[in-house]
Amino acid sequence: MNIRQKILVYFSVLSIGLIGVAFILIYSLFANYRTVEFQQRIKDKTITTLKFLVEVNQIDHNLLRTMDQYTINSLYKEKILIYDNEKHLIYASLDDTKIKFPNQILNQLNNGNKLIEMEEEKFDIIGLYFKFENKEYYGISKAYDEFGHTRLDYLKYVLLVIFGLISAVILISSFLLSRQISRPIIQISSELRKVNIDTNNSFISVPKSRDEIHILATRFNELMGRLNDSFAFQKHAIHHISHELKTPIAKLVSNFEKMESENSLAVLKKGLLNQKEDTKNLADIINTLLEISKVESGNKIHKKEVRIDELIFDVVDDIKVMNETFSFEVQVDENIESEEKLTIMGNEKLIRLAFNNLAVNCIQYSNELKAVIKIYNEINKVVVEFINQGEIISESEQLYIFQHFYRGENSRGKRGFGLGLVLTSKIISLHAGHISYNSPAPLTNAFKVSFDLR
Repeated sequence: MNIRQKILVYFSVLSIGLIGVAFILIYSLFANYRTVEFQQRIKDKTITTLKFLVEVNQIDHNLLRTMDQYTINSLYKEKILIYDNEKHLIYASLDDTKIKFPNQILNQLNNGNKLIEMEEEKFDIIGLYFKFENKEYYGISKAYDEFGHTRLDYLKYVLLVIFGLISAVILISSFLLSRQISRPIIQISSELRKVNIDTNNSFISVPKSRDEIHILATRFNELMGRLNDSFAFQKHAIHHISHELKTPIAKLVSNFEKMESENSLAVLKKGLLNQKEDTKNLADIINTLLEISKVESGNKIHKKEVRIDELIFDVVDDIKVMNETFSFEVQVDENIESEEKLTIMGNEKLIRLAFNNLAVNCIQYSNELKAVIKIYNEINKVVVEFINQGEIISESEQLYIFQHFYRGENSRGKRGFGLGLVLTSKIISLHAGHISYNSPAPLTNAFKVSFDLR
């Protein structure tokens, strides 16, 4: 059973059921009221007849019967029996209605049980015990409430007709309502069938109404956006890694082949150093890709408090181990008065990889054996600038430096794979940071990275 059918069935059954119960309750209350009201009339008629019979001692029974004849239509199919204290019949009305088992009713009437009310088919029967002028009397009355039953039947038919009309209205309303509610769901379902993550058709239309369907469609598109980004990155990563691994491995094999026939120890040593550098660069890129892939595949990035200045000093110390001749001058702004101005929330491992890439760039593209790293504050941000002297990147090339495999004119003759800045930019964006390049002076390169403070 689909949602539309469930809405139709549940709403219809609940509504029609409640109305049916209400109508049954109305009919039952009215039927009970009719019984109570008519039995009271029978009781009053019986008592009135008995009082009239006792008070007028000298009245002729024929006169009483004559009066009874004129009042017989007050109750339809009426029969009244009156007994004295010895339970001898002293009066019976003219009606031909029979009272079955009157003796059983008389035997139940006594001083402790003065009233018996019962029904026989559609007839109401009343048994009375009462004293009048210190004498005990018994009365049994049976009558058919034609007017009451007629009204009860009329009420029953009216309620049935109204119930049928209301049920029809509810069914039609439920059908229209279920179709209206399920229409956007059906529309989304049909669009989902066309979704293909391998094509551009991976999003669904978002309805203008601000309801749950709007939220569902929005969340789905957000999910598909993240999936597209994740798959795109994975495709890029696989393509890039497979593409980039070919060249280093081919170069490594080629160098080994050359070294096999090389007799010069100096040439062999240079070849090994080159292969060592290429292998290290490739290992760093693969490590960075794996860390970013964890985040892109849906895992939450683990963040903690990170002191930017301490992390910079650690990166510089690590680089000095491999590049002893190159030096970094770390300049921390004196106006920074507390460690809170240097602390961000982030993943230390990823940020370390980003800073390491920028520091390595300073070494590779510097005309000198030194570079400067500045740390200072802007409004609610901590900023790190990597500055080195060397051939700058032209304005036309600056548009592409953060794209995959792009290498500018200043990278000719330099070792690298064209992925360092791309991955660095990705890491910084994962931390809601910003990276930019500028040339503040001739032959000066500056990469500026900013993060929101903790």
